[in-house]
Amino acid sequence: MSQNNLESKIIFSADKLHVHRWPHDSPIWSKSTKEMVDLDLNKNTEKKQIMIKDQLIRINDYEFDKIKKVGVTVPLFKKETTMVFEGHFGDSDAHVHITTKSQNYLEIFNKLMSWKNRCFPDSF
Repeated sequence: MSQNNLESKIIFSADKLHVHRWPHDSPIWSKSTKEMVDLDLNKNTEKKQIMIKDQLIRINDYEFDKIKKVGVTVPLFKKETTMVFEGHFGDSDAHVHITTKSQNYLEIFNKLMSWKNRCFPDSF
């Protein structure tokens, strides 16, 4: 893999993650989808592997596309980075909250902001 490909990928672990159906007028998730997301992501306390490349975000085995409304922040008085976005996985629309408390949370923040500004310049 070329150096440019390595630099365009962002990989980190999430300490906290929450995925829910959004927007409210999107199709209701099936019971099996909700149970899978809860079991694999929302209620699973293990760290999740996050991989971002261009306009795709992979969380463990879930791939999100049609990404929009990306937000990245370092909350006041906390040593962590939080990213929020809307995306699509499988047949479902979702709103995703990702938090990392990694020691290099500021480096992750800077990479995420650079990615956001490059791929989603009009996002808030």
